[in-house]
Amino acid sequence: MSLLHDAVRAESLAVLSRFRTDFYDCLTARADALFELADAVLCTDGPVRSLVELALAREHRRGHGTLYAGLNRGQVDVARLRRVLAGVPLPRAADGRLVLAVDVSPWLRPDAGTVPDRSFCPTYGRGGAKHQMMPGWPYSVVVALESGRTSCSALLDAVRLTPGADLAAVTASQVREVVERLVTAGQWTEGDLDILVVLDAGYDAPRIAYLLSGLSVEVLGRTRSDRVMGLPAPPREEFFQAHPKSGRMPRHGGEFVFGDPATWGVEQAVTVSGTRLYGKATAQAWDRLDPRLTQRAAWLDHDGPLPVIEGTVIRLAVEHLPSGGVNKPVWLWWSRTGATEADVDRCWQAFLRRFDIEHTFRMLKQTLGWTRPRLRDSADRWTWLILAAHTQLRLPRPLATDLRRPWERLAPPHKLTPARVRRGFRNLRTTTGSPAGAPKPTTPGPGRPPGSKNRRPATRHDVGRVLAGSEPYQRPAHHKVGTKPRRTG
Repeated sequence: MSLLHDAVRAESLAVLSRFRTDFYDCLTARADALFELADAVLCTDGPVRSLVELALAREHRRGHGTLYAGLNRGQVDVARLRRVLAGVPLPRAADGRLVLAVDVSPWLRPDAGTVPDRSFCPTYGRGGAKHQMMPGWPYSVVVALESGRTSCSALLDAVRLTPGADLAAVTASQVREVVERLVTAGQWTEGDLDILVVLDAGYDAPRIAYLLSGLSVEVLGRTRSDRVMGLPAPPREEFFQAHPKSGRMPRHGGEFVFGDPATWGVEQAVTVSGTRLYGKATAQAWDRLDPRLTQRAAWLDHDGPLPVIEGTVIRLAVEHLPSGGVNKPVWLWWSRTGATEADVDRCWQAFLRRFDIEHTFRMLKQTLGWTRPRLRDSADRWTWLILAAHTQLRLPRPLATDLRRPWERLAPPHKLTPARVRRGFRNLRTTTGSPAGAPKPTTPGPGRPPGSKNRRPATRHDVGRVLAGSEPYQRPAHHKVGTKPRRTG
């Protein structure tokens, strides 16, 4: 056991050292300043509250002027860093497949009128727990999820959504590029289980599955509870016997109304499981259901007849919620048909694991200080430094010493949270070394003369929107006061 433990620690140390070297090679300008800035993020005691405080960390051997100059004039080879992130060891599900989660997290900048490319971002829990739209930068982030109860995920990619961007098209393109990099890095080979992509509500899962056709991926997305989908069309002979005078074969059968159990029919599969947090969980699945597409919005410019995108609809109902909130069933759409009971259990459990990405966002913002700086043109550069820093907290978990607080529970080394690994990263850093060179003595510049005015004011920019479906934003009817959801029983 001791030899095995030593081998695991040696392998983890080699992986971390190799990643730090590769990350340094991705910094093509002001590399030393940017690399030590990332180390300062990892070694600072407590949460990161401002950029200038990072210059006080002993791992940052340069002055605060160099810190800002590195962010403003440094360069990161993003394409190379993406390949490096795809090549490090990644977590996998219990059956060995890769499970990717995609979500959008905003970097709110409501008071920054001179910042370009801001969009209205939906926020919750601000101003009396109200739903608000606030200006900011929405980032679409892709992570690889672990199995079991954990708050750690592997960051793979981040893309800033520009105003007017089609969310489904951008997400499909981002996932396709991530999967291609994983294949190139050897994370997926021919014969492996398909990669599962998990989406939350707000994504058009059927359209994303259609855009990802040709890849070995499965798409699982949450859908609204007021949807109406089409049942599979009846066999040709059976239909024309019942309707001999019909002119053509229909594209769909009857309607499957989520809010009307009378339209559901017989399930494809039913599973009942006992969970620690939710009590009894009942999952029902119906096969070969598809959204009834129309020639509008995202499909307005589609050439030829609209596709029939069949999938499996899963209804998950749990006994109770841990928070004591309103217990409503969750509806999921899976891009495969012919689901077995094992597939149904795997899908809804993978969807619950999707919420690990929320813990990752909280770690990036509240501890690593992702959205703390008030940057204008170097936000993407800072974002990639934070992604690289988070990866350095995930890789050395077998090496970290659990410096837990008295009120925290014991955790095995391979299940330490990134925040607990960060407490001892300063000691790990000494074992891996730093490729950054020593700072050179310089004389600070004179700066702006006292009392002089800024003769080059920054340009002010308007705020746009990210489009959820290639059409202008409209408040959904079931969100308006005094209205009821469509077709609910």
